[in-house]
Amino acid sequence: MTSREIADLTGKAHFNVAIDIRKMLSELGEDVLTFQGIYLDCMNRKQTEYLLDRELTDTLLTGYSAVLRRKVIARWRELEQSVAAPVLPDFTNPAAAARAWADQVDARQALTAKIAIDAPKVLFAETIRAIDGLCHIDRVGKMIGIGRTKLFARLREDKILINGSRMPFQKYIDKGYFSVVEGNPYTDSKGISRPTFTTMVTGAGQIFLVRRYAKTGDAES
Repeated sequence: MTSREIADLTGKAHFNVAIDIRKMLSELGEDVLTFQGIYLDCMNRKQTEYLLDRELTDTLLTGYSAVLRRKVIARWRELEQSVAAPVLPDFTNPAAAARAWADQVDARQALTAKIAIDAPKVLFAETIRAIDGLCHIDRVGKMIGIGRTKLFARLREDKILINGSRMPFQKYIDKGYFSVVEGNPYTDSKGISRPTFTTMVTGAGQIFLVRRYAKTGDAES
């Protein structure tokens, strides 16, 4: 199980889960590098994640609450069941073999229908899962097909961004949808150094914006 999946299941920030994992591996005398993996964030930057087996995952969870442990353990059970060896029918029995064939056809048809229904949901879920860290608002607009100018206008109209700026209202920062990042300062015409700030969208914020605007009919074709 990856550290990002653990973060998703527990609701903890991936950054904090990674710290917990490094601390645990250090205490166990394990080489942290052997558990590292690389993924690309929404800005196409290489980021580090960690890959843990069942034993190490259980060890990590001893420091978490019972509620969080239960969520991850349930996910492990799903993973283990998905790779469990299937029980084969008795092919020497014509009736059993016929039932097995019919069941397989029904299951295949049901799976095909479910894939068609769930395809947009799966694509979005996998896109969000691949994103860990922060993303520019412009990129979210491209994801849902809304032009940059129109998206900023809607965000201000809906009181998500403050009028006349690109800064979010504090309550949306508190909800974990946005993060304001301080950039390099600039010097104005009077020679005074001024700070710069950029509003970035978190993974939770991307889900919030896509769900809010992709279904309003504002997405551009």
